[in-house]
Amino acid sequence: MQKPQRLKKGDKIGIIAPASSPNQKALEKSLAFLTALGLEYEFGKTAHSEYGYLSATDDLRKADVEDMFRREDIAGIICACGGYGSARYTDTLDFELIRQNPKIFWGYSDITFLHNAFQRHADLVTFHGPMLGSDIGHDTFLEQSAAQFQQLFTPTALVYDDRFYAGIETVVEGVAHGKIVGGNLSLLASAVGTDYMPLTAGNLLLIEDVDEEPYRVDGMLNQLRMAGVLNEVSGVIIASFSGAEPKKRKKSLILDEVFAHYFASLQVPVVKGVQIGHCQPHFALPLGVNAVLDATNRAITIEAGVQ
Repeated sequence: MQKPQRLKKGDKIGIIAPASSPNQKALEKSLAFLTALGLEYEFGKTAHSEYGYLSATDDLRKADVEDMFRREDIAGIICACGGYGSARYTDTLDFELIRQNPKIFWGYSDITFLHNAFQRHADLVTFHGPMLGSDIGHDTFLEQSAAQFQQLFTPTALVYDDRFYAGIETVVEGVAHGKIVGGNLSLLASAVGTDYMPLTAGNLLLIEDVDEEPYRVDGMLNQLRMAGVLNEVSGVIIASFSGAEPKKRKKSLILDEVFAHYFASLQVPVVKGVQIGHCQPHFALPLGVNAVLDATNRAITIEAGVQ
């Protein structure tokens, strides 16, 4: 796996919307955060466009991604938001271009599909973290989440435990090693059977999602189970599942019962309640790097994502 070069003050960041169109007021408000980090920025062609539930056509969104990787003056790429649509053009991307121009790529949610594709086909370490229009430009964005961006400037081993957020729980005890892979559960389920499913064998699987009812989470986890994914991982990190309350059905299992059904009997370490994803505070981390999950002592140690 290739680790991108660290950022330095004065570097220019490319801002793109590779899935849906961002909230423009929030995006505009977020720019002060980049300035405070000492970074310059430039908008891609998709940052201010809108095309139905997408930010732009597939061809334009693909071109925006490739252009930001191609340009020598762009040191890193931060996504404006997620939404839907990254998978529509992923199979047409020039992965050799991305491989030859490794740089920081940051986002989450629908961006999961791109994270996994870049790891599989460009050997690139990417970053799962809060986005400009979805998180940073809102009043709910916390300083604790903002501090996560410092890992892009200095190679830093990260530790997630109760000091970041009290609430991590042990589902299955033990210690596991492996690369952290995964992200949004909906995108992972949709990637099963494609060349863009992350390599989960012997690795730590991270899952998160938002506004999915327990029966929907159940169905997606069952898809991973039937595909053999859950039987090959070295450990599982269950991150944020905000808005997961039952809505359509009066009678429902609660989310913890769903997690217990799929994970309690696994013979690998499992934790839940990790503040990664659609939540505040939001712990950001590199994907594709080595990590240690100590489920017994409720801690995750993660290798630095930049060089």
